[in-house]
Amino acid sequence: MKIYIIRHGDPDYSIDSLTEKGWREAELLSERMKHLPIDDFYCSPLGRAQDTLKPTLKKVGKPFETLPWLREFEGRKAGTTPGTTRVSWDIPPSIWCNESKFYTLDQWTEPTWMAESTAPGAYPEVAKGIDELLSRYGWNREGMVYRGGEEKTIALFCHFGLGSLLMGYLLGISPVVAQNSFFLAPTSVTTLVSETEEAGYSHFRATGVGDISHLYAGGEPMSESGLYPNFEK
Repeated sequence: MKIYIIRHGDPDYSIDSLTEKGWREAELLSERMKHLPIDDFYCSPLGRAQDTLKPTLKKVGKPFETLPWLREFEGRKAGTTPGTTRVSWDIPPSIWCNESKFYTLDQWTEPTWMAESTAPGAYPEVAKGIDELLSRYGWNREGMVYRGGEEKTIALFCHFGLGSLLMGYLLGISPVVAQNSFFLAPTSVTTLVSETEEAGYSHFRATGVGDISHLYAGGEPMSESGLYPNFEK
């Protein structure tokens, strides 16, 4: 099984679509994707992800399915400034880097920052969504491994927070580490492949994370949308 996790292009959040740069990125991405033997396409219901997928679909001539759980992850916490919120993939390092529980799969929800956010409640929907999708292909999760199914290739067009969370879930990485230690740039491609042992158990490995070689090939610089060098005090 091969899974491509693709973030939308440089966003114009005010209209839930793409900037001019984002449309250029989506076009360069489509030139890459048209050469890949992808069996099925899935997409977030949000406009910026659907618009990113459009140039690829025009080239490959295949249908796609919208999956509601592929929308951007809804893990948020009230910010220190009234009326603001902070997403779970933008936690100040002074809060999470020295807290060991954030690095675990069974205790990441316990620290105060996370316990006061909506992330613990929203996370199960994502886990359920990807497991139900994989089960369509005969891949059934048992603890931290999967029982092998069909050798298919699928592409998921989604978002930074959601995409990094999916990657972490499939690789067995804490959601906090997955979301805050990896940057998935606009139109980046993250590739996960399954490895199956003789007993039939499989796990996923990443052969590429946040790859934007299609942008470099087209002379398009990386967008820093979603990369926060400065944190709210």
